[in-house]
Amino acid sequence: MKKWIIGLLLITALSIGVSVFAQMGGDSFAAEHQWGFLQSQDYSKTWHFIQDKPMGMYKGAEPHGAQLQTFVNNIAFDAINAKNGSYPYGSIIVKENYSPEGMLGAVTVMQKIKGFNPDAGDWAWVKYKADGEVLKAGKVDGCIACHSAMAAQDYVWTTTIK
Repeated sequence: MKKWIIGLLLITALSIGVSVFAQMGGDSFAAEHQWGFLQSQDYSKTWHFIQDKPMGMYKGAEPHGAQLQTFVNNIAFDAINAKNGSYPYGSIIVKENYSPEGMLGAVTVMQKIKGFNPDAGDWAWVKYKADGEVLKAGKVDGCIACHSAMAAQDYVWTTTIK
């Protein structure tokens, strides 16, 4: 019973966070809440790695870092494995962007939110400095322009979903 209540509280908190993010149009205030959620999840230790490189980095390209690490929540991970053609709402993809020397420079996040941005797969984008300061958030033109090339893969470059 206690685990059920805790689970319900976590789901409610995530739903409120997603709702606030969507309602505020992805502004920096909502993105700051998302940063807090990601930190509370300890995503780099509890979420799934992408590219089958646990604790490893892979080569990146602009506008991301020279080296990257990508993490996904369970919702996105299950969709990647199912190869059903799209990510469900609630999917979160976190990319840590590192310099050639291995210093964390930025964290970029994609979160799929129902009704947020139908013209771009309902994805919201955020770019944070390494300390969590919001640099860009919401319907970010540069992110949409680049990721639109991968519309057939639900706007995601890192993994195949089909």
